[in-house]
Order: sequence, then structure tokens, then C-alpha cells
Amino acid sequence: MRKSLALLRRNPTSPTAPVLELQDVCFTIKKDGESINLVDLVNIKVPRGHFMAIVGPSGCGKTTLLKTIAGLNPESAGGLFWEGRNLSVDGDLDPSDIGYVPQFSIAYDPLTVDESVEAATKLRVKVRDNEELDQRIDRVLEESGLASIADRQVKVLSGGQKRRLGLAMELVSDPKLLLCDEVTSGLDPRSEREIVRLLHDLSRREGRIVLSVTHSLAHLELYDSILVMHEGRVAYHGPPDQVTHYFSVHDTEEVYPKLATQTSERWQSSWMKHRDPYYTKLDKVRKKLIDSGALHLPPEAAKPEPAPVKVPDPASPIATAPVEEARPLSTPAPSEPETGTKAEEEKVRTPGFFTQFMTLLSRRWRIFFRDRGQVFLQLAILVCFPVLVTLFSANANKPIASLSDTRVTDVMADAKEQQSVKKDQVLVGSSVSGIIMFQVILLSLMGSNNAAREIAGERQIFEKEKFGGLRPTAYLSSKVAFLACLVLAQSLWMAVFVNLFAPFRGGTGGFESHIVFLLLINGGMTAICLGISALMRTAEQASLLSIYLVGFQLPLSGAVLALPDNVEAVTQKFISAYWAWSGSVKALDEKTLSAVTSVIDTGLAERSECLYMLGFHVAAGLIAAWIGARRHQWD
Repeated sequence: MRKSLALLRRNPTSPTAPVLELQDVCFTIKKDGESINLVDLVNIKVPRGHFMAIVGPSGCGKTTLLKTIAGLNPESAGGLFWEGRNLSVDGDLDPSDIGYVPQFSIAYDPLTVDESVEAATKLRVKVRDNEELDQRIDRVLEESGLASIADRQVKVLSGGQKRRLGLAMELVSDPKLLLCDEVTSGLDPRSEREIVRLLHDLSRREGRIVLSVTHSLAHLELYDSILVMHEGRVAYHGPPDQVTHYFSVHDTEEVYPKLATQTSERWQSSWMKHRDPYYTKLDKVRKKLIDSGALHLPPEAAKPEPAPVKVPDPASPIATAPVEEARPLSTPAPSEPETGTKAEEEKVRTPGFFTQFMTLLSRRWRIFFRDRGQVFLQLAILVCFPVLVTLFSANANKPIASLSDTRVTDVMADAKEQQSVKKDQVLVGSSVSGIIMFQVILLSLMGSNNAAREIAGERQIFEKEKFGGLRPTAYLSSKVAFLACLVLAQSLWMAVFVNLFAPFRGGTGGFESHIVFLLLINGGMTAICLGISALMRTAEQASLLSIYLVGFQLPLSGAVLALPDNVEAVTQKFISAYWAWSGSVKALDEKTLSAVTSVIDTGLAERSECLYMLGFHVAAGLIAAWIGARRHQWD
């Protein structure tokens, strides 16, 4: 997600310094042919064990900056460093080192709190045994204050409880950097304070950095520092108790109106001149926290590193704090790299493909059976669709008369006999052809219903889990395994049930061949709609496109109305219904096949060709799903 680029200057911090630093970071987009910096030359340092609020008016670039730090937005210029490592060149942080809590819910409503945290743990953390898994889950539930409601389903949780659950699902991997995007928005004052207090406490454990984007200027005293953004630029980054003094206002609510009195360039320029005294104050506060034991850091990260004195320009129009001996925000002293394999053993590792696959498949079945509406719909389709087919099966069972072996000398009798045979052929041929096509279309509809919303409907959760280390291969494989079960049940039941009332009039292996084509049409449409679901951004778009695709199957197959030759040659290659219908018709016994061909104008393909084309449709759908699953589609 983060693109590599060469930087013009070296990282001034120690290679082993556990600190987040942004140097002239920009994120640029193109709009109407013009480059616009949504994040513009941001320079900040954040030490370990720090709790920082990112505030500012709507549209000032808060969330964009957070996503840039996370690597979701690749920086267009500048450098972003973590523990002395250049992320712009060396790649993103390990999934276990970073947690991102978005504005939207990252949990499934039918699951309980405990099940949600368990699934998140299994997807992100490789554990030795069930005991370690249970211990990690219990610890996270306790830290996030969710232990008492672990058995509640997500759908009954309050807004504050859902925010806590979102935090808990990120804490399972013990991230060193926790990014929170508007996690207090829409909450009542009490819940908001509880969440801010929880984030504050999380930052005090193991030197974790917590950055929180918020519109609210309440509870600022709980933060270690406040970063004020204005039009993508830094207007202030310092202690919360100095915000009003810096902006020359009496109340924090007056900060946003004050920002509008000057351009963002002027605010940024003034801040760069006056930031050192505020960083000095942050250093002193941080040292007191360390000395008092309120901030727990590893020994090598607790000692600040001195820096040159820098005095601000007294001519600035912006009020500043009294000038003190200044140094940059604490950069932890260098430490010797840890030897041996202890660090490697303690490092959280991402589970393997099979663990992630089984976790996802188990979760999908659990969600399916707890959604009573979906279960009822599937059962209704499974029962009603085959019954609907059998309503039209009466004529398909009638025998087809044949011309007598002896030549009828009476012209009138001969014509009458031929007319009778022709009538039987038309009646039976049209009925058999129609029943086969009816099965094919209904199974196409089932395939669309199976997969149209399967990925698009949970796109946000999938993107979040992918950001946390989920393999797209494991995710897509779990979807294919789940949908394959539906395809098998639907197709086999359709074929067997209908065959009880309208036996398939095939030769040796004809019915088995018919089953194969029913499986392929259902599987092909399911795969194609899964690909559509993976490529579309919303479930509504995927559903609409899938419905249109099914709707075109019957008219463009040529089974009902013959298409012009030039149109038929182009469309039939992409119409799964034609190949399944054609292959099944070809499996009929000779007399019934002759009856069907006597009433249709569309040519039939050979069974082998039908198998190849339907196999191609399945493969094309899965490839599209693979492309869509790998593609970054974070909203």
C-alpha cells in the first residue's frame, strides 16, 4: 500500500529509536488536472508511550493523515520513520505492530463479543495452543472492559460498547502503534470520556503509541499532546494545557474559529518557528510520568536524548509560551540490539493459511445459521424452485409416437399419422427443452443469490482484516468452500427432485451428465457473481449487476427466440445458460433429442465443448474474485 521512494535526507534519529517521526510528509491527489495536497509538509515526532489527539475542522486532513501513517495512503513526498526505519523505502509496519480502529464497525452482528475477539485473535496471532489463545482473549476482554458482556451478541451492544469491541479486536496482536479514527463520534459525554480514558490507559502500557482522530475538544487533559490540523497543515502540536495560550483564545471551543483568521501556510510557518518550547514542555511532563511510574516503558526507551538549544523568533504575531532551554520531543536513547532469538520468539506472528481458512469458514457457517432470514430464504428456494419446475412436467412424460413400420397406402391416413407424430414431438420436445432451461435459469438465479453480496456486503470488514494480516487467498478459499456447499445442495436437489416427477429422458449416463451441467451452471454463475461482488465497491452495485446478468441469460441463450446469426455468434460465448442447456439437451436419448431439435432454431454445441465453456466461466469468475480480493478498496 505504501509506495517506495528515495528520500533526499537521512533519518536524524537513532536506528534503534522507538519513535514515530514524520518529515515533510505530503499526500497529493489530482483534481481537475491540478495537484492538491491533502496532507502538506507535516513534521511531527511522537515518543513511545504517548497519547496524541489529532483535531481540526471538518475536511482539514485528520483522517487522511492517519491513513497516511497507517500506509493506506502512500505518501507523495517526505519520509515516515518508525524506530529509525524508513517506511517509505523499507515498507509498511508488520501487521502485528499496528492497529487501526476505523469509524465503521469491524464486527459481525450475529457473533458474540467473545466470538468476535476469538476470530480476530485466530486471524492475526499464531498461538501455540488453546490455553494461550484463551489467555490472550481473556486479557484483551479485561483490558477493554468487555469481560462482563462477553456473551452478548454484537447487534445488541451500545455505541460505546461497539467502540470498545473495535479496540479489543485490535489489541489481540499487542500493537505498538494504535490508530483510532473518530472512535468517540456519536457517543454521549459519559461514553466518550470512558473511551478516551481507555485509550489513555492503553498508551501507558508497554510504551504503546495511541493516535486518536477526533472532532471533540473535550477531555483534552487526558491527552499527552494535541495536534491541530488546518487545511492539511500542522497549526499546533504541543501540550493540551497550552492550546488556548498558543492561539490566544479563552476557551478551546474558540480554536476552530481562530484558525479561519489566517491561512494554513501562515499557521504552519509560525508553528515551525515556535514548536521547540512546547516540545520541551512535553519532554518534562513525559519525564515526570516516567519517574513517577505512571508511564511504563522498556528501560532502553525511557531516557530522553538531549538536543541543541533553539530560541523562537519573538517577532512572530502568534503568542508563544515563555522561552526555555529547548530540545526536540524526546527521542529515546540508542540501545544495543537484542541478541539471540528472544525477540524473535516474543514477536507476534501471523497464522498460516490453513488456520485463517478454517477460522473464516467456521465463522461464515456460524453467521449463516444465526441469520434466520437467510436460512429461511435458502430453504424456501431449495424447496420451491424444484416444485415450480415439476408443475410444468406433465407433458414431458408423454411417450413420443413413431411412424408405423408398414407403409400406409391411404394418403389421408398417412398424413394423419405423420401429423400425430409431429404433434407428439412438438409437445414433448418443447416441454423437455423448457424444463431443462427452466432448471438452468433457476439455478442461475440461485447462483446470483448465493454470491452477489458475499464479498461486497462485508467489504469494509474484509479490508480491515486484510490490513491486519489476513491472506486474500485464505479469505477467497473460505468463500469458495462455503459457496461450493450451497451449489452442491441446490444443484443435486434440483436434479433429483425434478427427476422423480419428470425422469430425464437420457441414454446411458444421460442423467449423470445432466447433473454435471446443472452443477456447472450453478457453480459458474456463483463464481461469476462472486467475481462481481469482489470487484464492486458496494453490495447494491454487485446485486444489481448480478440480477441484470441473470435476466439476460434466457433471451440471449437463443433457446426461446432465435437470435440473428451475427449476434448469436458473439453473445452465446458469454451466456452460461446456453452451454448448460445445450449440454443437457445433447445428453437426451435419440428420440427425445430429435423431438427437441424439431422445435428449436438454435444450434446445439457438443457436450465436450459445453463442459469446456462452463469450466471457463467458473475459472473466469474465480480469477475476477481473486483480482477483486487482492485489490485495495478501503473506503
